[in-house]
Amino acid sequence: MTELIPAPRSLVAGSGEVRLTAHSRLHAAAGTEGVGRWLRTVLWQATGLPLHEGRELDDTEGDGIGLVIDPGLAPEEYRLVSDRSGVLVEGGSAAGVFWGAQTLRQLLGPDAYRRAPLGRDRTWAVPHVRIEDAPRFRWRGLLLDVARHFMPKEGVLRQIDLMAAHKLNVLHLHLTDDQGWRIEIRRYPRLTEVGAWRARTKIGHRASPLWEDKPHGGYYTQDDIREIVAYAAERHIGVVPEIDVPGHSQAAIAAYPELGNTDVVDTASLTVWDTWGINPNVLAPTDETLRFYEGVLEEVLELFPADTGASSPAVPSTPFSGFVHLGGDECPKDQWRASATAQRRIGELGLKDEDALQAWFIGHFADWLAARGRRLIGWDEILEGGLAPGAAVSSWRGYAGGIAAARAGHDVVMCPEQQVYLDHRQDAGPDEPVPIGYVRTLEDVYRFEPVPPELTAEEAGRVLGTQANVWTEVMEDQGRVDYQVFPRLAAFAEVAWSPLPAPAERDVADFERRMTAHYRRLDALGVAYRPPTGPLPWQKRPGLLGRPIEGAPPNL
Repeated sequence: MTELIPAPRSLVAGSGEVRLTAHSRLHAAAGTEGVGRWLRTVLWQATGLPLHEGRELDDTEGDGIGLVIDPGLAPEEYRLVSDRSGVLVEGGSAAGVFWGAQTLRQLLGPDAYRRAPLGRDRTWAVPHVRIEDAPRFRWRGLLLDVARHFMPKEGVLRQIDLMAAHKLNVLHLHLTDDQGWRIEIRRYPRLTEVGAWRARTKIGHRASPLWEDKPHGGYYTQDDIREIVAYAAERHIGVVPEIDVPGHSQAAIAAYPELGNTDVVDTASLTVWDTWGINPNVLAPTDETLRFYEGVLEEVLELFPADTGASSPAVPSTPFSGFVHLGGDECPKDQWRASATAQRRIGELGLKDEDALQAWFIGHFADWLAARGRRLIGWDEILEGGLAPGAAVSSWRGYAGGIAAARAGHDVVMCPEQQVYLDHRQDAGPDEPVPIGYVRTLEDVYRFEPVPPELTAEEAGRVLGTQANVWTEVMEDQGRVDYQVFPRLAAFAEVAWSPLPAPAERDVADFERRMTAHYRRLDALGVAYRPPTGPLPWQKRPGLLGRPIEGAPPNL
């Protein structure tokens, strides 16, 4: 069973196997104890084998597993050797060992992903093999939008496990938008008392005449957030929170009307938005608004510590945990143009126009975060009007924003909507549920290249990595998220991890062959993915209007 996803850098198969039995032991050397606990737990659930602790590596006696840190390897690099001595997983850090353990789980077969054993007579064997592997990119991310449709905490924890199984290491958690505020802020309780709930929800594209006429909402308590962050850290995944400003803010304005442009809009009459698209109600560029969001961010920084291992040696450090995403996208300027308060602020600051006013707004928080040892990251619109040094850019409107940011000396995460927005439809056929945006098949995602060829080597070094984005306007439950995300996330994970050739030269047939085994893993995990033959009858949603316009942005 060597149909691995993502594909490793090097794999040399042997001719035998290591059989795990009730007598097999697992030895977790210093620094790998957390990985050992995770591996012993998931394998015990699936196999029923106790995998008792081996006191030292030799104690595994040829039929066990050893986990060891090798400082000669890069932090996320690992080496897995299965031979007559047993199975040895070495990594440059606990993270590297963890990724090697994920590969080991794949080698044991799809049933290693089950929550309970299927029978006592099963043979569990790891084929003799030598694998040497390391990721191509440091940032291998997934954006999960919990603002448009709330995902309960248990669902987020499940997504973290699915990310870990695919060697993804950054969860970008989109926590606020016009349609809902999903994080408890204790000094501003109305953000969740009011902002976390909407009276009804548009079904399908915003032009659809259909509504779900019942309240929708929910939020994470601060302890829920702490649990999510710790759970992710145990799996060597960093969580980057997004608090969207100054656009996409109607839920916050509905809770605290003084945050809006009160001199041009009756903000007291606003409610949490119940439809999709670009909302005209944006934050007022006032000192009071700045102080309010500083208060929000003070609590956010406490919940998302810059180094999750700093306060507890038992919790590992996580990648990119110092970043805070502040959105900065799709901020219409009409209210600022009509607002005497906004125009006065432009004059006081000597700014050129409203784009410069947004740059000032974002720049304020870039400086505020930097003073606290953090880094701002935002969507590529934050480049308009200038961007503070040290800020990073999520390039979503194609490659252009990422190219401009890299050439200006900013770090970049490539997540262009045309390639890796997983809310977009997977086929041009009429059976796709709520067809949105571009057609992006499994093969299309597999041929995605995060680094534009026009960048120089130095500029390409600014590309931290890549991210797939899951916007949930048309994903009202876990099954819909599963359908849109899988199997395309498996293709994306290989793009982010593996040293693939140029897009046109990629072996799609080999990837699809390995996916045959991977579908069985997803089945064992209970993932309601889109089958390669098309949606199952209960996955279709006939009659729900989408936006199947090739070449046009989705803008739900």
